[in-house]
Amino acid sequence: MLAIVGLGSNIEPERHLPRAVAALRPLGAKAVSGVYQNPARGGPPQPDFLNAAIALETSMQAGELRETLRKVENRLGRVRTADEYAPRTIDLDLLMLGALVLDQGRFTLPDPQLLTAAHLAIPAAEVAPTAVHPRTGETLRSIAERLRPTAELRLRQDLTAEAQAALRGDR
Repeated sequence: MLAIVGLGSNIEPERHLPRAVAALRPLGAKAVSGVYQNPARGGPPQPDFLNAAIALETSMQAGELRETLRKVENRLGRVRTADEYAPRTIDLDLLMLGALVLDQGRFTLPDPQLLTAAHLAIPAAEVAPTAVHPRTGETLRSIAERLRPTAELRLRQDLTAEAQAALRGDR
């Protein structure tokens, strides 16, 4: 089943994003998007975030995959706080898992922000443009194109190359 995972970092992202891609490779990673720089949202002023998405082909169920992503975050030094906008070494969010629709409090699939946040939708569309959002019936490409005009994203070619090398196992 296709899983789309969003990656984000604003603490040493040059180091943590490629490490996260490498850690996800054994989980069935098939493609990684470009890496985009965007301003941090909410909270006090902080460094920009760098975001990407990765497509996995997995047989894991939603809860198991989410737990596995949390373990990767922990290995990469993620410290969770009550502040959802706090700086972080790595953030791995399960954005979609096939056509699964799930509402379990703070764990919702597909991730609701996929419809409103360009820093999630645009990278997700790069790794799975024809994937269909199970709630709206839109393709990820369509969602990304709708959000692109107001996006504050800058493609980082340098980190995109690093992420792609990590996916190939060259890093």
